Amino acid sequence: MNLRRFTQSDNKRINLYELVFLAVMAALMVVSQVALSALPNIELVTLFVILTAHRFGIRALYPIYAFVIVEGLIYGFHIWWIVYTYIWAVLAIIVCAVRKNSNAIVYTIIAAVYGLLFGTLSSLPYFITGGIGGGVAYIISGLTFDLLHLLGNTVSVAFLFAPLNKVLNKYKIGSEVSVR
Repeated sequence: MNLRRFTQSDNKRINLYELVFLAVMAALMVVSQVALSALPNIELVTLFVILTAHRFGIRALYPIYAFVIVEGLIYGFHIWWIVYTYIWAVLAIIVCAVRKNSNAIVYTIIAAVYGLLFGTLSSLPYFITGGIGGGVAYIISGLTFDLLHLLGNTVSVAFLFAPLNKVLNKYKIGSEVSVR
């Protein structure tokens, strides 16, 4: 694996413009998650993580962990919070691996698969605390929610990723990458 892919434009210092953008992305993650919290597993955080990792590479971890900390402060720190400490980073790393790809369909597929596997990826603490039975029960009980997550991620990324990326290209925010 070529580690330069993850850090290609990340070896320079963050300028104020980028810092503000990353802070705004963290705020958008929190606000959109809270605003859509009444809908089961329908969220825009996946879209914002993908967009930020696509534009800023591994620097996407800054707004991700700001989001995770604020979520813990809002909802309390519990087992779900442990999941958030790694699950969003996994998505960012996957996007970093393909960030030079210019096809928006790739990001839609990543979002869909990620939504479908969200429950499985979240089950690690339940395997640790409840054994194999607890982990498997957690996965099975969440399949309906994972299907909703797949649907929500697919729709949001399919319709919003390319236009938002085009706006970021226009204002030269992050790495300029054309998306088809």
